[in-house]
Formats: sequence, structure tokens, C-alpha cells
Amino acid sequence: MQLFDLTKPTIQQLPLVISVPHAGTNFPADVQAALKPGLLPPDDTDWQVQQLYDFATGLGIPILKANYSRWVVDLNRNPDSSPLYHDGRVLTGLCTSTTFLGEPIYQDERPAVAADEVARRKVLYFDPYHAALQQLLDETQARFGRVLLWDCHSIRRRVPTIHEGSFPDLILGSADETSAAPELIGLALAQLGSGPYGLSHNAPFKGGYITRHFGRPAAGQHALQLEMAKDLYLDDAEQAYAPARAAQMQALLRQTLSALGHMLL
Repeated sequence: MQLFDLTKPTIQQLPLVISVPHAGTNFPADVQAALKPGLLPPDDTDWQVQQLYDFATGLGIPILKANYSRWVVDLNRNPDSSPLYHDGRVLTGLCTSTTFLGEPIYQDERPAVAADEVARRKVLYFDPYHAALQQLLDETQARFGRVLLWDCHSIRRRVPTIHEGSFPDLILGSADETSAAPELIGLALAQLGSGPYGLSHNAPFKGGYITRHFGRPAAGQHALQLEMAKDLYLDDAEQAYAPARAAQMQALLRQTLSALGHMLL
């Protein structure tokens, strides 16, 4: 099984790169054998986000999508598992041992994945994805002069261990306005806010490791994260793709990405 899928347009027409780090559902056999079967496939998966964004290659934008589950390695966590937030929410590290709800995922209910195993998975799964992403960003910036990484995520409408109450429809993360130029952040907020959805900025998510690490606006490399509630493009159970809901969301995403791309040209 390939670590990730890279879908490139025939000609890259816009200086954007799309990253989908949490839609993977595959496991290496040794990891899957140790997990609780009743928890598979993981509900923590960003279901079908790659399908939601499949229009992007038609705009001339490449898409990098991870194939392995975030329970193998979380591509959007700090490599040393240091916390991304300090507000009391349940946190998962590079190689989690629990669900978002704090439930142990391994049959032996280990409190943590052993350090040598974390190091092994980092080399096998984490490092190659980030190297491929940086290469894609470098190629795009070499072609256009500037580049924007759009990191795509989704989450259940309610996860009480992370956030009290329901999540906003859309949450744009800009690492407290440090991961992208102000004009790009402003345009993204204006475009996303023009649709029928509620919009929040940097709360309760400000972008994970990918946004914070790859967002280097002074060097012409920008990054933004978009988190969305799953019921905006999935069914009410937040599992099956809902074409009508997804089409409405895709129209707004298409408008937003097109506007951002043309600003960078």
C-alpha cells in the first residue's frame, strides 16, 4: 500500500497545494492486530474529505492525500508529541493510544505507544508525507513565485472532550494569523463567510503542525487550515457521503480556492 496518493492536474494553473492528512483508513498488519476490532474503522477519520475536494484538480491544483489512518501516525501533530493546545481539551500525540473521547484503542489498553515504536512509525509514515508535501510546495513556488498550502479537515459536530457544545460550521486556522499573509487570511474569511455557513477564525482550532510548520509567509510559503463539521457534507450519522450537501459545500470551496489562487498569481 502506498503511503499517500498524489493527484496532479495536467497543468498546474494555480499556486495552491491541497493536503488531506486524516482521511486514510489503512493499517499495517501489526498495528491493526493490536487494536480493538470494535473500534475499527476509526470514527476519528476525516471521512471522504478527498472526495469533497476532488474538484480541485480541475482548477489546476494538486492534492496530496495520506492513505494510512491517523491511529498509525498523526501527520498533523508535533513530531515530539508536544501539545498543540493548553486549554484542557483531550490531546492526542504523534501515535495516539486513545480516541478523541479518551477511550483506549489497543487491546492491552496501553497508556502510551512505546517510544521506539513511535520513532519507527515517524520514519516510516510521518517523514515521507511531510517530505512529499514540502517538495510539492517547492515545485509550486518555483513555478509561480508564491504558494499557499490548504490543509483539509473535518470533525464530528460534537466532541465534548475537545470543545463544549457544537463546533462551528467552518473554522479557518491561521496559527493566530502567523501562517499566511494578512491579505490571504482576509480573503479566505471573506469568501468562506459569503456562503450559508457559520464561520470561526482560530477558535477552537488554529491549525495543527502542518499549518504551523509549513506556514512561512515571509518566505512566500503560506498555509491555512480549514476544519468543518462533518454533517455539512456527510449524512446525519456523519459517515456516508451526502452528494447534495457536498455539492453546496464544493461550490463555496471552489469559489474560495479560485479567489485565493488568483490573488497569488
